[in-house]
Amino acid sequence: MAAILTVNLAVPQPNPDKDKLTTGIDKRPTSEPVPVRAPGPMHGGLGSGLVGDTIGDQQFHGGDDQAVYAYAREDLDEWQARLDRSLANGSFGENLTTAGLAVNDARIGERWQIGDDGPLLEVSRPRIPCRTFAAWLEIGGWVKTFTAQAVPGAYLRVVTPGTLRAGASIEVVSRPAHDVTVALVFRALTLEPELLPSLLPADALPDVLKQRIQQRAN
Repeated sequence: MAAILTVNLAVPQPNPDKDKLTTGIDKRPTSEPVPVRAPGPMHGGLGSGLVGDTIGDQQFHGGDDQAVYAYAREDLDEWQARLDRSLANGSFGENLTTAGLAVNDARIGERWQIGDDGPLLEVSRPRIPCRTFAAWLEIGGWVKTFTAQAVPGAYLRVVTPGTLRAGASIEVVSRPAHDVTVALVFRALTLEPELLPSLLPADALPDVLKQRIQQRAN
């Protein structure tokens, strides 16, 4: 059964890549229930969808289309072996560390019901790695390495607010008919731009990405 292993909240730190900014990439598991709601726009909104979480740079992070970030424990385990270092839940800055769910194979627009009475979340887009991510892990060439593997994890919107708890089940309650997955979108946005037109059926993509795709397709 697919489930949330841990819910992870930021411990704000000085941003190792940007002077005078803090970063919320240092996320650590909490044993407390965490309310989640739609945070509003990226610029000027509440930042993260999780109450008590931190978004340090709202120029590129947070907002409704990036309200919650999920990464699979199975993929973290693969990275542990590849990097020969321990990676705790939350190490990649994810809010939800999941188990039993192929996060990167999720289709854009599919919806996850969390627990029997928890929030309803919708897959919106992949995570794109940034220099802060690389500086946080202190791995040279990390953005290139992460990109080449194409296992980015998924951002989610909050369709219905609720409370997130470690151990809660994840049920995929609806899935679009198209085959545009998180991994496909990531590849199209990074190393394989020729794939951009194939993303057109995914209407649930953020508007900023749909505009880019339309420009490429025309």
